Amino acid sequence: MFYEINTPHGLPNDPFKACVAPRPIGWISSLGIDGTPNLAPYSFFNAISGAPPMVMYASNGSHAHGPKDTVTNIEATGEFVVNVATWDLREQMNASSADLPPETDEFIHAGLTAAPSRLVKAPRVDESPINLECVHHQTIELPSDDPNTRNVMVIGRVVGVHIHDNVLVDGRIDVTLYRPLARLGYMDYAVVDKVFTMTRPT
Repeated sequence: MFYEINTPHGLPNDPFKACVAPRPIGWISSLGIDGTPNLAPYSFFNAISGAPPMVMYASNGSHAHGPKDTVTNIEATGEFVVNVATWDLREQMNASSADLPPETDEFIHAGLTAAPSRLVKAPRVDESPINLECVHHQTIELPSDDPNTRNVMVIGRVVGVHIHDNVLVDGRIDVTLYRPLARLGYMDYAVVDKVFTMTRPT
C-alpha cells in the first residue's frame, strides 16, 4: 500500500511510528525552577554524536495544564539527565508517563529513588543502570500540526556518565544484563535480550 501524509490511509491507526522501530526510550529527569523533580519517557530519542557525546529528544503536544514540564524545566535550568529504561523498570517508566501537574514529583509517583547527580542539579533514577548527565545545548523548533502546541527537538551535551558495575563484563557494557526497553508502534514495546556481532568489511 501507499498513502500520502495527511490523507486517509484506511488503516485503523496511524502506522508511522511502527515504521520507525524500535526506538530507544529517553527517560528524562529534570528539575523545575521551584526545585520539584520531574521524570518522563520520550520515544523520539537517540544519541546523535560521539565526539562530543550528544543526545536529542523530541517533544510534541502539551499536558492538560499547559506545556510539557520536561522542555520547560530544561530551558529554564539548562540541565537534564537521561536514564536508561529497562525491563525491570517497565512499570515505573510507564507510571512516569502520566499527565501530572508540574508540582507532582514523578519519582515519588512511580516509586523510584531520586539520586544526586555529580555535575548537574537534576536528579537521576538510582535504580536505572545507566544515567547520562547533560547540559542543554540547543532547542530547535519543528513544524507543528497544531499551532497551539510546540513541536521541538532538544539537544543536550553529555557531561557525565553513571554505569552500574553489575552491567559491566570485562570492561564492556552487556545490555543483556539490564535489558533496555524500546518503543514500537501503537502501545507496543520491545526488550533487548539478544545481541550478535558483525565485523565491518575492510
